[in-house]
Amino acid sequence: MIGIIAGTSLFESSIFNGNKKTVETPFGSVEAVMLDNAMLIDRHHGLPPHRINHRANVFAFKAMKVDEVVGIASCGSLKKSIPPPCIVVPNDFMQLTGIPTFFDDEIKHVTPSFNEQIRHRLIRASGKTGLKVHEKGVYIQTTGPRLETKAEVKFLKDYADVVGMTIASEATLASELELKYAAICSVDNYAHGVVKEVPTYEKILENAKRNRSRIEMIIKELIR
Repeated sequence: MIGIIAGTSLFESSIFNGNKKTVETPFGSVEAVMLDNAMLIDRHHGLPPHRINHRANVFAFKAMKVDEVVGIASCGSLKKSIPPPCIVVPNDFMQLTGIPTFFDDEIKHVTPSFNEQIRHRLIRASGKTGLKVHEKGVYIQTTGPRLETKAEVKFLKDYADVVGMTIASEATLASELELKYAAICSVDNYAHGVVKEVPTYEKILENAKRNRSRIEMIIKELIR
């Protein structure tokens, strides 16, 4: 069984039609959708990104014996060469502040990363659907809920390709629980200052809807 955790990119998606299950964890309860060979979690449940209970979400996969997780997240492009709407399968990530952990009371270090086997399966799955994706990219996570300033974007673009608010936290926690994790980024806007157009939440949702069917195709191919 593979775990799928998503948010804005799959709002109102039919892929979440399935048997509902409440998973109890030491960090809170999690509502999941159970399919024959996949477990799906909506990371937001109406919450803004800075209030998402990442520890409960990731622990729920572990509790249900899931060992592979794919995170799907909306993000902004830091590069003109990555125009929205498009899809990126990132190969690395950065998160400089607000990093969550399960190890509040013990010293234990992990070296988090995206799982290369799952990454390549995502790329192959997209190929089978006829979709082209950006097969590499560095994702950087900011705190949110606000978008980034022009000055922040000018700084971040020298170190990363896309910016979002969720999947780096999930990837770190997954590493702590020895879960294999990779991600799909739905690039739904240019970050502030990359182009003249100022990003808005309404525009982000519009592009997310345009990307939704593409991501659904990839996920259905992955879990078939």
